[in-house]
Amino acid sequence: MNGDLELLLKLQNIDYDLGELERSKEYIPDMMDNLRREIDDSRQRLELTREGLSKAQLEQKDAELQLTERQERLRKLQERMMAIKTNKEYDALVSEIDQVKREIGTLENRAMELMGFIENHEKEIRGYVEKAEAVAGANTEQLNSLQQQIDSVGNKVDEKTHERHSLVSQISKQTMLVYERIHRGKGGAVVVSVKKRACGACYKALPPQRIQEIKIGDRIITCDSCGRMLVWTSESDA
Repeated sequence: MNGDLELLLKLQNIDYDLGELERSKEYIPDMMDNLRREIDDSRQRLELTREGLSKAQLEQKDAELQLTERQERLRKLQERMMAIKTNKEYDALVSEIDQVKREIGTLENRAMELMGFIENHEKEIRGYVEKAEAVAGANTEQLNSLQQQIDSVGNKVDEKTHERHSLVSQISKQTMLVYERIHRGKGGAVVVSVKKRACGACYKALPPQRIQEIKIGDRIITCDSCGRMLVWTSESDA
């Protein structure tokens, strides 16, 4: 294989690594934001449930106070029954007693509803606490790992850039001009293997004579269709 082609394959791998490192500067922060958002969401659900529980507990206390007041009022009204002298007073007192009993019934029902609501929320809170702790633990570990990756990106870019400069210095300027032109125009792979006797990038079939020239590998040959550089490798017989 042409010496420049061998170097170009190595250069292509370095360019791919550099591209991944540059992309990591974008997607790693997004991943970290998502992990932080999951932590915040789990904590918010816990806090909202706690707020709902606190509100229900206050309402339950208020209902119990009102119930005690109504029960005391009912007791006093029933005591007054002993002193009733006229039917009019009797009817008025019975009506008032019935009203207080209805209020007591409503308060008792609400107290029972709140009791069930509070029990459910207490169970939910225990579950949310466990989940919040689990999410915080797992996500914090991932955040630390991602932060380490971000911190190391700069060093890796410097290393790869140094390797690239070293390789470029060994490749002819004319070949590099072709490589850079294809890289800018096509992106991704610049040097591709022949596969099933066709270009490995655009799958354009290659004539037998061109196949032989590529196998010899003594010069740079590009695809007439997509313009990428073609090489014969162990994958080319597939």
